[in-house]
Amino acid sequence: MERRKALGLFAATAASFTVVPSLGAGTSVAEDVTGQGKGGYTFALDKNVKRTSVRFKNRYGIQVAGDLYVPKNARGKLPALVVSGPFGAVKEQSSGLYANEFARRGYVALAFDPSFTGESGGTVRDVASPDIYTEDYSAAVDFLGLQKIVDRKRIGAQAICGLSGMALTAAAADSRIKAVATTSMYDMSRSMSRGHQDHYTREQRQKVVDHLSRQRWIDAENGTYARLSHEVPFDENGNVAPSDTVLPRTLPPDADPITRIFFDYYRTERGHHPRSINSNTAWTATTPMSFFAFPLMTNIDMLAPRKALLVAGADAHSRYYSEDVQAKAPGTVDLVIVPGADHVDLYDRKDLIPFDRLDEFFTKNLA
Repeated sequence: MERRKALGLFAATAASFTVVPSLGAGTSVAEDVTGQGKGGYTFALDKNVKRTSVRFKNRYGIQVAGDLYVPKNARGKLPALVVSGPFGAVKEQSSGLYANEFARRGYVALAFDPSFTGESGGTVRDVASPDIYTEDYSAAVDFLGLQKIVDRKRIGAQAICGLSGMALTAAAADSRIKAVATTSMYDMSRSMSRGHQDHYTREQRQKVVDHLSRQRWIDAENGTYARLSHEVPFDENGNVAPSDTVLPRTLPPDADPITRIFFDYYRTERGHHPRSINSNTAWTATTPMSFFAFPLMTNIDMLAPRKALLVAGADAHSRYYSEDVQAKAPGTVDLVIVPGADHVDLYDRKDLIPFDRLDEFFTKNLA
């Protein structure tokens, strides 16, 4: 299988979703203070960190579900970080691991499920919107800034993989975000509308648009939302060939390297979670339409004089996204390349994630 085809694999199984009561900003539920065992999380809670389940609303009125991580020995007002990603993951996976680590280091950290996913609200499940996902970051800043323990002048954002483009876009439009860091960055608008490494031809891009347009009729006629590839691959005859599975249930012997690294996280005990789209199901088939219409990071120049730090694995298939953003705004964006790391290693490999460097960046830029 071609590496590019591997990036177009999506699933069709309905995701698990639990409706939670509507709660106002600042209200919290389901506190987990024991830190014993994983409790449905893919990592263990640090003994010096308290985790509290919270809910808040974005400006569209959608309830966003998050976990608030606070150091147990917190004193005074602390710097805070909004954390989300990867695209199709939930807060119990990589973003929670990052939030847990930052809280251990003295930050208040909020890991959240983007709208329509995980435990967050939204009537249609597992649909992605670059606009609303960008708004979710600003809504998370609203929530953090209302917490007595948070210094609202020292709020930053940490994003992973496909939520990175939304975090950078949010920061460019919301100057309350004083600094932003990303790891294994993906620009999902570029990825969906142009393909991996921009390999779509003009003709292929039109075929993808036509495919999405046909799917709109199918969904309208059926009154339901089908689930198919959000990064649409092509077969050997040049026709769109969307898949109804994100990742195979079992890894085939001839699986390409990209499928292997994603499978090793999402489809194994290492990173699997029942609410994660990438672990179990697929995005709605028409999800790419909004990403064609909403190019992310168009206004990256508006981030200055604030700073961004982009971290990428030296062996990551996504490395070029970070390099291109850094080249576009060299005075604003710094780039760190992690030797020996691939894209997924930076989801949870704490021996490879440069937390010291990230901590140094936020300490300096949230001063």
